[in-house]
Amino acid sequence: MMSSEGAPEAKRQKVDPPTESGDANESADFNDSETQKALEDIDSIQNEIDGLNEKASEEILKVEQKYNKLRKPYFDKRNETIERIQNFWVTAFMNHPQISAILDQTEEDALQSLSKVEVEEFEDIKSGYKINFFFKSNPFFTNEVLCKEFHLAQTGDPESKSTPIEWKNGMDLTARNGAEMGNDRKRRLGRNSRNFFSWFLDNADPSADDIAEVIKDDMWPNPLQYYLAPDTEVGENGMDDYSDEDDVDESVVVVEDDDSEDDDEEVYEVEDDEDEELDTTGDVEVIEEEIEEEELLEEEEAGEDLDDSKDDLAGEEKDEEEDESKAV
Repeated sequence: MMSSEGAPEAKRQKVDPPTESGDANESADFNDSETQKALEDIDSIQNEIDGLNEKASEEILKVEQKYNKLRKPYFDKRNETIERIQNFWVTAFMNHPQISAILDQTEEDALQSLSKVEVEEFEDIKSGYKINFFFKSNPFFTNEVLCKEFHLAQTGDPESKSTPIEWKNGMDLTARNGAEMGNDRKRRLGRNSRNFFSWFLDNADPSADDIAEVIKDDMWPNPLQYYLAPDTEVGENGMDDYSDEDDVDESVVVVEDDDSEDDDEEVYEVEDDEDEELDTTGDVEVIEEEIEEEELLEEEEAGEDLDDSKDDLAGEEKDEEEDESKAV
């Protein structure tokens, strides 16, 4: 077992300043040089790792460029097929939690004319990409293609630019105030002050453009999954916290009145047996009293029937005696 004197001496060699003895100074110098050498070796090894990581990034970039070219004809074929489905893209957008969060009702109407979406990455993938929105003729603007492009500036910082939207007279969807956008159920939740077209024209901070990243990395690779997904409500964190059905109180039954011209709905409260226990004590007492009354009534009726039977029997005996008397 280690003595109590030996342990403190070992600790002093690691943390205390060197003592006056020559051996202690030599030991401290030796330790410092060993540490320095180890740090230099670690730095050298780390440089080799960083070099491999950089080489791997270059190789990954080449692979991505190769497969982007291979994927291109399939993306084109998919877009051609999508054009056969009416309202495909607006449906997919409305079913996506982050994108639907910035769409109001009027913008949904405008996106009914969205016929194609296309994401193009530049040859040097690191340098940027652009998102193209193709529109059919619509009552809101005259552009056939709206493009938002992201690229690196000469300073190396990200930049973005957007096609100016040529709004038709009185149809600028970015100029409306909050009251005019209040019809949408998501707007009523007050969870997002942006809308789709204001996002499209906003190039203030391209490095924080989460919607563009969502379209490029999530929507574009597989829009079918969102077209087929049910329409859902958006949570505060951009994810799917709850649906419209979850907001409805299960104790409320909504009945549509077909005879009403205004399609009014009547709402009735229905008690939930699971939430509130019924007090049945009074009902039990009433039932017991009714049973007792019925039993008494039956006994009385039975007594009356017995008396009637006795009277009939006595009458018959009297008649028989009278008949015998007459016979004698």
